[in-house]
Amino acid sequence: MFVQILASSILEILLFSLIPFFWWLVGRRNKEGFLSWLGFRRIEHKKEAAVYSVVILAAFFAVGCFAMFIIRDVESAVSQFDGLGLAGLPSVVLYALLNTSLPEEIFFRGFLLKGLNRVCFFPTANMIQSIVFGMLHGMMFAPFVGIVKAAVLVLCTGGIAYAMGYVNEQKANGSIFPSWMIHFISNLFSGIISLFSVI
Repeated sequence: MFVQILASSILEILLFSLIPFFWWLVGRRNKEGFLSWLGFRRIEHKKEAAVYSVVILAAFFAVGCFAMFIIRDVESAVSQFDGLGLAGLPSVVLYALLNTSLPEEIFFRGFLLKGLNRVCFFPTANMIQSIVFGMLHGMMFAPFVGIVKAAVLVLCTGGIAYAMGYVNEQKANGSIFPSWMIHFISNLFSGIISLFSVI
């Protein structure tokens, strides 16, 4: 399972980086390096970013528990770890760090938010990326949980996406590291819950 998740992670990172890479290649390569353009940069105000990140992470935990309860009878990304116990922990850590959190942060907070922020004010740009993020996470469950629960998932995940965009751009000098760590820890939490069949 570990090797399969590693291969899947590499593929996801490459796929989610493809559009941003070509966009950068055409319009931004003479102005900034690709990784820095995506937000792989040093955080200048570490303490302030850390405080905001902890608050957002606490909200993410609450939202995550609620979301997992809503979709408890539906197959999800962490369902593959159901009941594996401690033996599945290395796979969960790898999944949480690289499989969804990094590709999604590259695309949504790295590419989409930063691109939108160049053409409109930050609150608007952040709202758009959070709506797209929320729609992606909520609507894929709509056929299984119904439109009302899916709408709740859209609002919950979209709200967290807005907060993560805020901490990256307003408190961490445009670095995607805070939102990546928040996303990683949240996915790790979900994976561990699945490992031990808590929900």
